[in-house]
Amino acid sequence: MKLTVIGCGYLGATHAACMAELGHDVLGVDVNPDKVARLSSGEVPFFEPGLGDILRRNISAGGLSFTTEADAAAAHGSVHFIGVGTPQRARGHAADTSYVESAVDALVPHLRGDHLIVGKSTVPVGTAASLARRISTLTAPDATVDLAWNPEFLREGYAVEDTLRPDRLVIGTDPDSDARAARAVLRDVYREIIDTGLPVIETDWSTAELVKVSANAFLATKISFINAISELCEIVGADVSTLADAIGHDKRIGRRFLNAGLGFGGGCLPKDIRAFEARAEELGAHGALRFLREVDTINMRRRSAMVELIAQVCPRELLGANIAVLGAAFKPESDDVRDSPALSVAGQLALRGASVTVFDPKANANSQRMYPMLGYADSAAEAAQDADVVAIATEWAQFVHMAPSELDPVVRSRVIVDGRRCLDPQSWRRAGWSYAALGGAVATPENAFDADQRASAGLGRGSFEGATQVAHR
Repeated sequence: MKLTVIGCGYLGATHAACMAELGHDVLGVDVNPDKVARLSSGEVPFFEPGLGDILRRNISAGGLSFTTEADAAAAHGSVHFIGVGTPQRARGHAADTSYVESAVDALVPHLRGDHLIVGKSTVPVGTAASLARRISTLTAPDATVDLAWNPEFLREGYAVEDTLRPDRLVIGTDPDSDARAARAVLRDVYREIIDTGLPVIETDWSTAELVKVSANAFLATKISFINAISELCEIVGADVSTLADAIGHDKRIGRRFLNAGLGFGGGCLPKDIRAFEARAEELGAHGALRFLREVDTINMRRRSAMVELIAQVCPRELLGANIAVLGAAFKPESDDVRDSPALSVAGQLALRGASVTVFDPKANANSQRMYPMLGYADSAAEAAQDADVVAIATEWAQFVHMAPSELDPVVRSRVIVDGRRCLDPQSWRRAGWSYAALGGAVATPENAFDADQRASAGLGRGSFEGATQVAHR
């Protein structure tokens, strides 16, 4: 089947490449000529494991190409996915849907014959209905254009897997018309995946729009819940990790995303929960989602708590101290630094007069563009040179499994602060390090989940998979 994907950012580029991998003839469209040129040459403009191989393989095979021309999209095929961004508005918390509207405006006047537009962007509920009215005014007399909503559930670092092996497929169509044709088209697009037994939920536009933001709101709430509990644990000397293990055995609750620490960030989860609350208020559901404001507040508070913990354990005043911050991306397996808790901590430390050096395996370049005032290193050891405190801010595997001996020769003081509660505290303490974790005391190994239990719960060593493994574009 011939498909187009409008918008070739994180979501769009991933979707285009993966649809080609499923055997479709895909044309990606983006207004940014530099992005189109890089993708056309087989270069992924961001870090996402496995995506580059799929991109290059399908370009070489002739099943994937990119352009800046909207009219080329209209001529290429009859199914058009929209995967543009919906950022938070410059003023206020509501989502900015202007890029979605612009994509529709650029595409629809060129369409002739029967076409299906499929929204994948995360949008406020009611957007599809509004777009349908917009589409009807733009559609030529010799064209028929239907609209469906097919929300994405991508986690950065796992986007290829989440596209090719998702845990569910949601198809939202016009509740006031016979949408069997649109649903049949989308079932054909995803036939190879559906045939594996994938659950398919067919619903209306509004429900499909709400599924994604509701999922993100639930995950954010779960993360902030355990961080709120960790604040109490810090006061009374309880171990929040053991507490999370204990309540995680309850199948109604589950252990995933119950990892206290620095909290969530990125370009989706924070702005999605803010936009969700704002939309509820617009619709007259006053107070229904006001709890999300506290979820957001708790999350932001963890960043300041990390700074205060570093100041507390630092053997000298922060003013003039050397602090190594390991991690800059908002989560591991990503180079995304949008609303990154790690960089927020690094920036706050610098504002308090510390000399801060950051190292991230993939996000150094993006970080330097956003925070040029910080120092940057090419390795953890280089970042830790003469450090008074080493802070773990993103739970990359190489930090989780790092041995104290790797940093012993270079630091000025053997003090480590585990902002993700991902290290083995006993190994660091045995090596003579002062170990502190955001969220309070850490259990001895015999009190925590054993390896088999962690694997079955989807956790890595020391809850490594962490609270930031979230749906994210």
